[in-house]
Amino acid sequence: MANKLQGENSPYLKQHEHNPVHWFPWSEEALSKARAENKLIIVSIGYSACHWCHVMERESFENDAIAQTMNKFFVSIKVDREERPDIDQIYMIAVQLMTNSGGWPLNCICLPDGRPIYGGTYFKPQDWQQILLQIAQMWEEKPEVAIEYAERLTQGIKQAEKLPIQSIPEQYKLEDILQVVEPWKEQFDGKNGGYFREPKFPLPNNWIFFLRYGFLNHDQEVLNHVHFTLEKMANGGIYDQIGGGFARYSVDGRWHVPHFEKMLYDNGQLLSLYSEAYQNRPSILYKNVVEETIAWAEREMLDSNGGFYSALDADSEGVEGKFYTFEDQEFDFLGADAELARNYFNIKKSGNWTEEQINIPFVSSEDQELIKEAGYTEEEWQSHLKEIKAKLLNYRSKRIRPGLDHKQLTTWNSLFLKGLVDAYRTFNNDHYLDLAKGVAGFIEELCCQNGRLLHQPSDKNRTIFGFLDDYAFTIEAYIALYEATFDEDWLNKAKSYSELAIEQFFDSEEGIFYYSAADAEVLIARKSEIMDNVIPASSSTFVRCLFKLGVLFDNSRYTEIAERVFANVFPHIKSYGSAYSNWAIQLLELHFGLWEIAITGEDAKSWREELDQYYIPNKITLGGTKSSLPLLEHKNPADAKAYLCQNKTCSLPQSSISNIIELINNKQG
Repeated sequence: MANKLQGENSPYLKQHEHNPVHWFPWSEEALSKARAENKLIIVSIGYSACHWCHVMERESFENDAIAQTMNKFFVSIKVDREERPDIDQIYMIAVQLMTNSGGWPLNCICLPDGRPIYGGTYFKPQDWQQILLQIAQMWEEKPEVAIEYAERLTQGIKQAEKLPIQSIPEQYKLEDILQVVEPWKEQFDGKNGGYFREPKFPLPNNWIFFLRYGFLNHDQEVLNHVHFTLEKMANGGIYDQIGGGFARYSVDGRWHVPHFEKMLYDNGQLLSLYSEAYQNRPSILYKNVVEETIAWAEREMLDSNGGFYSALDADSEGVEGKFYTFEDQEFDFLGADAELARNYFNIKKSGNWTEEQINIPFVSSEDQELIKEAGYTEEEWQSHLKEIKAKLLNYRSKRIRPGLDHKQLTTWNSLFLKGLVDAYRTFNNDHYLDLAKGVAGFIEELCCQNGRLLHQPSDKNRTIFGFLDDYAFTIEAYIALYEATFDEDWLNKAKSYSELAIEQFFDSEEGIFYYSAADAEVLIARKSEIMDNVIPASSSTFVRCLFKLGVLFDNSRYTEIAERVFANVFPHIKSYGSAYSNWAIQLLELHFGLWEIAITGEDAKSWREELDQYYIPNKITLGGTKSSLPLLEHKNPADAKAYLCQNKTCSLPQSSISNIIELINNKQG
């Protein structure tokens, strides 16, 4: 018989609807039951593409004996972390405080009022059963011990990442940036790219910081490491060499063996990173990555409503990576190209993934020599490689596919929207802009209700109003859409959402943005999200948006709020650069300045296209033939001119983009 998850839409929750555990979704019904029966609560959190979530389900939650223990002594609640990130945030902090580590599956045992008393990630079935029995016994015999611990832990949750008010510095110096960069650089892996660590995550925001820092501070060593890292990732097994798109991370230090799940949020950010890297150092590899990743997303992740789905599972047929790996003999169908393709993608008879004795396609630097020896020019090989990849993709498409998480999240769609806009501006491909506008249409039509953003489209079960990240990344994406099109409707929407976000999330006394809205469901703590992770923090993203909007609308209130929050975070950036990378990008702009490039006249679009052939990471672009923006006021909209502005001072009108570039070069020395 199905449990209470049977009516849910989340693929992760539906994966558990036939477990013998009497699961509830997070709901007042479940919480009331726990209070009424004085039962402890199990809050079990994961997501559909999570491999170890599947393993724990198979080993423990489908185990009748364990299910009987859970049903007898506990009220068990299943949470999709992507659907309810506010709940996940609180219990993740709890587990990190208890164990100094975190991850998914996340399992927390709580008092009937939701305050946690025990937690961890994956548990072996015998360990899970033993823990459940011990805690149930403690609750029956010594409840005061649990209550006392819960009080201390909940206080710790409330205090975690709470920042004191700091004074706003008169200026941010290069020394401040170097104090962030120098210890951070020591983690660089000069052999394999990225950092000295396993597993290896792409961390796009980290490399955008280093790309911009290296360029602005003329640090060629850092720039070289960024490009080396991007090449290693793009050639590694973490990148789907056959179908495009990146996996969430590689389990090894060489980017070879991926954890095969593909997430929309990673790939949206990586579109932005590789597009920006191409502007700095044009490479056919970067162009191919962007082209193939967008093709993958459009082919496998795009809904007819214009929005993208969330994720593809790591597993198919119950085996991790089965959809993406190859036996040596499978390449035989390529005929005359079989041996060349085997060598190029490093396909071995015994398998290049030795633990599983199977092959993960990847490319090595030696393969470029292989192509020369085969007599191909670069252009000839690129054309032929596309043909080979198309044949392999068609062959692979006949396999049983990994599971699809069909949730459509506002935050992740906004990240992908911005990636599409960045790709459009770099490669001038109108199709990328059309896709981006389709995502924006999806957000406006299905993820907006009475002027407020939703976290995802409403379903028959519930409406989840947007969290700070839904606002921050949508605002960021709409600003990007404006800068690409000069359509001020997007900028006005960004402003409208910003006003609402300030009203709903900002605490002026504490100088912070909370993650959940003022009128959201009351949980055991209301938290802010400060540290950047695989996705930049909602606070850092919104602060960066407010700095931009403050310039675009000449709105001192936006700037003052952004300065207040940034100053509170600033002392912490140098302590752990990787976890404050988006804040560090803002630090670059506060020190090196932000160029405001205004373009007027009928040729504004073509001038913007010319401008985007240059790498200027610290700029805002605005323009068009009509505008209500302060920076474009009193400028003849019919006159084809460009203006370089900074700190409320503009240059004389320039008659070409090359003149603007010359002005920037002269000012930068």
